[in-house]
Amino acid sequence: MKQPEIDYRAVFQALPGAVALLTPELYFADVNGQWLRMVGRSREGVIGHYMPDDYADAPNHPNAAVARNIGESLHRVARTGRTETMELQRFDPTGPVVRPRTVETRFWSITNIPVPDADGRVAMLLHRVADVTELIQARAVALSLQEAMLPAPRAIGHHRVAVRYRPAVRALEVGGDWYDLVELPGDRLGVAVGDVVGHGLSAATVMGQLRSALSAASRSFGGPARALEILELYADSVVGAENTTVASAVVDWDAHHITYSVAGHLPPALLRGDGTVEFLDRATDPPLGARCDPGPWPQATVSFTEGAFLVLYTDGLIERRNEDIDTGLDRLAASLTRHHGAGAEALADALLADLLPTTGADDDTALVIVPL
Repeated sequence: MKQPEIDYRAVFQALPGAVALLTPELYFADVNGQWLRMVGRSREGVIGHYMPDDYADAPNHPNAAVARNIGESLHRVARTGRTETMELQRFDPTGPVVRPRTVETRFWSITNIPVPDADGRVAMLLHRVADVTELIQARAVALSLQEAMLPAPRAIGHHRVAVRYRPAVRALEVGGDWYDLVELPGDRLGVAVGDVVGHGLSAATVMGQLRSALSAASRSFGGPARALEILELYADSVVGAENTTVASAVVDWDAHHITYSVAGHLPPALLRGDGTVEFLDRATDPPLGARCDPGPWPQATVSFTEGAFLVLYTDGLIERRNEDIDTGLDRLAASLTRHHGAGAEALADALLADLLPTTGADDDTALVIVPL
């Protein structure tokens, strides 16, 4: 069969998203219509233009820093021959072809891609820009909703609990991580962490419903296992609640013991006064809605002495791609042991510093530390 002739210029113009083609010296060779519309420029004013000259006459303009960042990235790609995805860039779309009503701050996700010649040398640079402003705005709304539904840090009786919530840095949508603290009769505390499958507003909404339901169920006298039974019954009627993971515990300071039950979640950690760490994994069942046998939830009890800490967390704290979960648990245990002499607040900060990637986490993290 005769191969059809391909009009690569037409293909380039039809590419989804905003795309520009530059020489390794950073001169514009071609741009598609979407790129011109996104940046508010004319084709005649772009082709043959030296990209680093953008905003050279206005070095204090907010977009000047964006142009410098893009230029540095393109230079690296030209030098190394490796694709580079930049951190999100904030852009102010001003220009003669931008209608006043459309002028607003935009957020760009930018990928710079080397195009090699027949000898493997970088011949051209493909500069691809995606406008992710709506995702950023939705993320901000979801994050505000999520934070509004999580309980504020406070003292439970005379016990000061340390809590932390860190949204993912490199993802564009917040997850469904949450925690809850419930003051119970006697010198007791109900504490839980959970993780809803999914991201964005829907996950934040489901999170709020489940957190409230578990908070109410925990106030019964049946213990954490009974609370999870009630939560699973409620979750059956909530769209998006399936496969939610939860770790629920009740701390009894008078009896010096912790009663816990886990639904598919990572095991809570008990940091003892001598620095040893025990993972509470003797009462674990699958996530909500994933059990084959809808019988009673398992429940276990462990004793503690004064000076210990109960640590509950979500997977963003320890899980990493292409890494066994036991490696993350070992890393958590080592960090707890290393900082076992610190107070709850200092311990929380130390765990985040030790365990979260310096380049930003891919997943949200909720952390609760209860001094015992």
